[in-house]
Amino acid sequence: MTAQVNGLPVTIQAGETLLQAALRSGIAFPHSCRVGGCATCKCRLLSGRVKELTRPGYVLSDDELERGYILACQSVALTDIAVEVDLSAQQARSKVAGRVIGQQRLTHDITQLRIQLSESLQYKAGQFAQLSLAPLGELERSYSFATPVQPDAQVQFFIRKVVGGALSTLVNERSVVGEEVVVDGPLGDFWLRPADAPLLFIAGGSGLAPVLAVLRDALHASVRRPATLLFGAREEHDLYALEEIKAIAQDWRAAFEFVPVLSGAAADSSWKGRRGMVGDYLAQHATPESHAYLCGPPAMIDACSATLAQCGVDSKHIHADRFTTIWGDK
Repeated sequence: MTAQVNGLPVTIQAGETLLQAALRSGIAFPHSCRVGGCATCKCRLLSGRVKELTRPGYVLSDDELERGYILACQSVALTDIAVEVDLSAQQARSKVAGRVIGQQRLTHDITQLRIQLSESLQYKAGQFAQLSLAPLGELERSYSFATPVQPDAQVQFFIRKVVGGALSTLVNERSVVGEEVVVDGPLGDFWLRPADAPLLFIAGGSGLAPVLAVLRDALHASVRRPATLLFGAREEHDLYALEEIKAIAQDWRAAFEFVPVLSGAAADSSWKGRRGMVGDYLAQHATPESHAYLCGPPAMIDACSATLAQCGVDSKHIHADRFTTIWGDK
């Protein structure tokens, strides 16, 4: 088969996905996870037919699906095809060397890494990057920036330990301070869109990292939009960054509400806050006017997106970053 990628011809070999064929042909096609979990490789199918290896509705909006968007990493051509893709994101991506200068345990299974880069890496608060550590060679894993761009070229990541995850296990079980790293990014389309609508943030576990980055950036930009942050965790000791969230709430230039929700708190625990799943409380805070930003595991994203739709929130105002683990430690 032949694919036209922005008018450039690409030969697709038997069994190849569109992404594999494009990369083999030297096209700088945007990509990251390669398993349909991040939408970085989304493109618009102009003509022809493809077989989709996974359901794109998990990461593409209804509007994108209606407009013919597909995931290149999950699309196998059934006929000659033509697609158009925004190559600017990949062109803005770069690899920057750095060194770990700080390591702090946030919870029993989440560690914060502070990295000094050799030069500033430009990204939007909420985006993520591929991170590699010298002791693991060229192994890369995806993590969201936990801060907006800093003038001192420092970046932070929150790394949750994943069973069998090489990088996350290393970071959570021994010191990596002083180790050389490479940060490859930016990636992803998760960032705050300009508007005046009320903001609704939903985060689970280490999904708090990009949300904190967005909130810090919005605070610096003097955003004046009512905001609610729902943070889901299992037990009280899994809650973290509470002082930082409190400071953000105090300085926020509009109403700000923080709602922690514990799904695994024992019945006889001292926890006085909300219990259950974070999605159980969405209906109390979501309105049709809300703009929602979700970060966390796929099950949480799917359940909360469905609830938001029931609350009348337009799909184009629901932005999500799915922290999948099948392709890395993110």
